[in-house]
Amino acid sequence: MWLLIKYTLLYSAVLTLVALGGMFSERSGIINIALEGIMTIGGLIGIVMVNIMNATGAPVFVGVAVAIIASGLAGLIYSTLLAFSAINLKADQTIGGTALNLLATAIAMVVAKRINGTDSPKLIYNQNSNDVLNNLHFNFKVGPLQLNWFIIICIAAIALSWFILYRTRFGMRLMACGEHPQAADSVGINVYKMRWAGVMISGVLGGIGGMAYIVPAVGDWNFEVGVMGMGFLALAVMIFGQWKPLNIAAAAVFFAFFRALANIFDSFAFLKALDLQKEVYNMMPFIASMVVLALTSKKSRAPKAEGIPYDKGQR
Repeated sequence: MWLLIKYTLLYSAVLTLVALGGMFSERSGIINIALEGIMTIGGLIGIVMVNIMNATGAPVFVGVAVAIIASGLAGLIYSTLLAFSAINLKADQTIGGTALNLLATAIAMVVAKRINGTDSPKLIYNQNSNDVLNNLHFNFKVGPLQLNWFIIICIAAIALSWFILYRTRFGMRLMACGEHPQAADSVGINVYKMRWAGVMISGVLGGIGGMAYIVPAVGDWNFEVGVMGMGFLALAVMIFGQWKPLNIAAAAVFFAFFRALANIFDSFAFLKALDLQKEVYNMMPFIASMVVLALTSKKSRAPKAEGIPYDKGQR
């Protein structure tokens, strides 16, 4: 049971971070389908920095902090490709995001193979014992439950996102640009800058979410599979959470529970007795997302101007 709670919280943190990123982007009016690719790039740079900091003999806390910051910066930089194409070039946001997802996996594979010096797209970032792995990943215990520091980052991100969105001038302006950009422009708000800000915040959170997904769970990662659809699942979490931080956090726990079953199903006798393959459990969160979105889609209220390129000349 404790293992189920551990993995549920871990996947909840990942989905929440990435979904909050998508929320900021879509609240500004830009659909961010590229979350999957941003996660892949963030995870890639996170692993590379973990290896570099390990090689330098840096303290564990410093190494983890630098790797997390690097993954966020990598996500930010990669997200500027979406921002430039969608905001400045007014390109189709869905097609642009899909292209960036494909590009990210290709980049990650090339970099991984280059680092390995072989044709393997797998990066290893821990070759030591489990004790060292636990220290490297900066885990901590609360009673019998082993948690990860990404969970603390997630909680801070939820609180900060809520405060920024509903209690700051920046948040109000951001939401105005996603609801009625022409009206926002008429009172002096720079819609282009606000949308750039929304997409870049999305990139930072998506990059950190990518590292949170890849690094804590295993000792190596095959970049040929990207992040296995977690970016798209985060989009479902965002929609189910109605683009609201607290609702997104609750939705993330719901989907994370199904994702966690794939890791621990063989620890429960009644699940093991079903004799289902692990792949079936991997499919469960995506099946759940389709069912939930099908049942709740009529009540969803997306930002009115999301996906619509803004042209200052049109009023």
